[in-house]
Parts: sequence; C-alpha cells; structure tokens
Amino acid sequence: MTLRLSDLVGGAPVGGDPAITGVTADSRRVAPGFLFAALPGTAVDGSAFVPNALTSGAAAILSAKPLPLVDVSVVVASDVRRAYAQAAVAFHGAPPRVCVAVTGTNGKTSVAVFCRQLFAALGHVSASLGTLGVTVSRPGAADETLSGPGLTTPDAGELARVAADLARRGVTHLALEASSHGLDQRRLDGLTLKAAAFTNLSQDHLDYHGDMAAYRAAKLRLFDTLLPTGAPAVINADAADAPAFARAAVRAGSPVMTVGETGGLLRLLDCTPTGDGQRLRIVANAEEIEVDLPLAGAFQASNALVAAGLCIATGERPSEVVEALAGLKGAPGRLQHVGAGPRGGEAYVDFAHTPDGLKTVLESLRRHTRGRLIVVFGAGGDRDRAKRPLMAAAAAALADLVIVTDDNPRSEDPAAIRAEVLAGAPNARDGGDRRSAIRQGVEAMREGDVLVVAGKGHEQGQTIAGVIHPFDDVTELSRALEAAHV
Repeated sequence: MTLRLSDLVGGAPVGGDPAITGVTADSRRVAPGFLFAALPGTAVDGSAFVPNALTSGAAAILSAKPLPLVDVSVVVASDVRRAYAQAAVAFHGAPPRVCVAVTGTNGKTSVAVFCRQLFAALGHVSASLGTLGVTVSRPGAADETLSGPGLTTPDAGELARVAADLARRGVTHLALEASSHGLDQRRLDGLTLKAAAFTNLSQDHLDYHGDMAAYRAAKLRLFDTLLPTGAPAVINADAADAPAFARAAVRAGSPVMTVGETGGLLRLLDCTPTGDGQRLRIVANAEEIEVDLPLAGAFQASNALVAAGLCIATGERPSEVVEALAGLKGAPGRLQHVGAGPRGGEAYVDFAHTPDGLKTVLESLRRHTRGRLIVVFGAGGDRDRAKRPLMAAAAAALADLVIVTDDNPRSEDPAAIRAEVLAGAPNARDGGDRRSAIRQGVEAMREGDVLVVAGKGHEQGQTIAGVIHPFDDVTELSRALEAAHV
C-alpha cells in the first residue's frame, strides 16, 4: 500500500509530499518510504533515532519539534503521539465499524472478552484485543486466536494495523482494553469509538503515573477526550469513582448508562452462588430477568454487566443481551477454576495483582467457601512498592491462610520482596519460590476449602534477575493437584 504523506497528516508537509509505504515509531522497523514518528519518551526522545530512520530509508519524519538539518519531509505536530495514531489508521485503513473500549484498574480483560462473546452470540463476527492478545469469534464456529498475550493496549501503529486486518477478515465488532499507559500515550487516538466503559479505580501503575491524580486523569481521558460526542458511556455505578467518570462523560456530551446494584440501564437485584457459578436477577428495560451466569465471584457478575451494557449501548436489545450472559466463558487466568483438592475443596487462578483486585477476588470467593479460604500471592519487583503492604493487609484480613511467594521479582531480590509483604501480614507463611508455594497451598486444602493462586493469571513466564523463565500458574496448579491425588 502506498499513500501520499498529505493523506496521512493535515496540512502541507515541509519538504514535499512523498509517497509513504509504511508508518512506525520504531526506527528498527523503518524501510524505504516509511513515515517515522519520533515520539518523546520517558527515558529517550525519539528524535535521537531520526538518523537511524533516515539511514533505513525513511521518506518523512513526524516530530514534536522542527528538524532543520533533516533533508526529508518533516511534519511538526503539537501532539505528536495523537498525530501518529491518526496517521497509522489513515494508512492501514478502516477498523471494524463498531469499536468499544473499556478502562479501569481491574476487569478490563474480562469485559473485553465477554463483549466479544456476547456480540458473537447475538450474530456478529467479533474480536477482543488486549492483555490476552487478539481473538476472533464467529457465530457457530470455534474461536480463532490470532496473537497471544502482549501489551494491554498495543503501540498505535500496531493497533491500527491489527484493527484494519480484523475488518478485512470480516470482523464488525471489536472490544478493546484501554490501559492508563495506552490512554496517556494516545495509542487509541486514531480509532472512532461507538461506546466506552469504566469498571473501577484503585491504586496501580504509580511507578509510571506518579500519583493517583495523574492515574485517574489518564483513565478519564477515554471519556473527556476520546469518546465522540453522543457516543454512550457505560459506568459501573457501584465503583467509588463512578460519579467522576460520569461527570466527565456528561461534560463531553456523552449519554451515561449505569450498570450494577445501583445501575439504571441494568440493575442487579440479587446474586446467588450456585454449584458452577451464580444466579443473577437483573432489571433490564423495566423487565426483571433471571439468568445463570456460569462464573464464580461477584466481581465477575459486575464485569458481565459492564460488557452487557456496552453491547446495549451499541444498539443490541437488552433482553437478548442479558439472556446471552448464560453462555459466557471466563477469560483465561481470571478466576479460572483449575480443579479439586485431594481431600476436597476447589482451586482457582486469578490475575489479581493490586490491593483492590486481591480484596475483590477474596471477598468474592468467600461466598463460595464452606471451610478455609487460602491465598498464594506475591508482589512484583521494580514496580509500585507502596502496593506491597496494602496487598498483605488485604490478604491477612480476608483469607484464613496466607502464603506469600514470588511474583515477577525482576531485578529485585525475591526474598527481600517477600519480607516486605510479610511485614504487612505477620501471620502469613513464607512459601518461598512460586512452585513450592503453590504445592503448599494444595497440600493445605481440605473439604470445603477454596484456594486461589493470585497475581499472574494468564502469564506464561516469570521474570527473575532479568531472565524470563517459563511459568504458568494454571499448569503448575494442575500439576500440584495431580501429584496430591496420587
């Protein structure tokens, strides 16, 4: 594909209007004829890589500042990241006609996956894009995974390429996760959204944002900047920050649709645990509907309602959407049931890696626990250290047996991280390395107990001293259960 530079950016570029054969912000991927976006970074400015891009044949540079010594076309943009995202979509082509996005600290992956499943159940070719990669669902067919786990919100150029490819594959409905990093870095700015949703807000990623105010502002940007005027905002009414997100949407001209126990669009009247999930009583469009949701945990009911709200916001019939909840399957690593213990009890894996996420999953599983609630978890290295005592406090307050282990230590000493966590949970057990801790959790299980291994969920590796070692919580927990049954 070849387009003129003026087709991708507004106005007349300085230095001519060359044919463009590709768009990227990675100088290592530049080929002859490419537009290279020199994006400002937290550590290195992209303008430092302009010489490399020119050597590789870049025909034009998109920059935040003039580049007088560059002998190719230069486009200067006041918001270069936004200009890059828009140029990438203009180059790669139209995305699916219905794109929805969800943001929040917890629940984004489940909501996106649930949206994809609901859209498919309602007859649409749909896709989800986010932490778990890209998956396509076609009515009556097996799901197709196009790529595995990666960034929650990909680079703007990659996102534009994937979205256009999905449209060419016949996908009409796309549900995306909108991370705070992705929103702050304008990665979704090239897409036109039909609706957006908010799940909840709690402490996370302060190593990047610095404080909660900046973190909240990044999330709010989905509603006060990206969501087009008139496109609905779906808000989890039960979240503490719901009013702030609703106000931002209203100020931007978006109608607000609320879901949850205090929701207006979808109101949850009752949530009763069952053998394989929970029975929900929901008021939708003044009609009371009962549906069996085959997923454990009250927070999964909340995520399902947010996903249902997004579907309704794009024009689907409320009663049909609610009834389709009965066919949902959980996202991998999100309160995923793995098996039974050797003396009874049930074992789960969950991605909860924040204080609020751990609190939520433990509170949800308590309703399914007749015996003891056992949790195995750790804290990541080289990340927000302030989370560690908060996670420990949540575990100590809500679980009967707490086993502290390693998450992704990265460059930090694993034992030192565990010691920081254990300081906040004095009655917890130091489980040592993650494989050993999982086995200790399984060995402790009795009839009526519930074990949850939290923190890594779907992840397939563990980073220790800069080296990624293969590690899958579901696989390790399955092996521990099998060994205990022998």
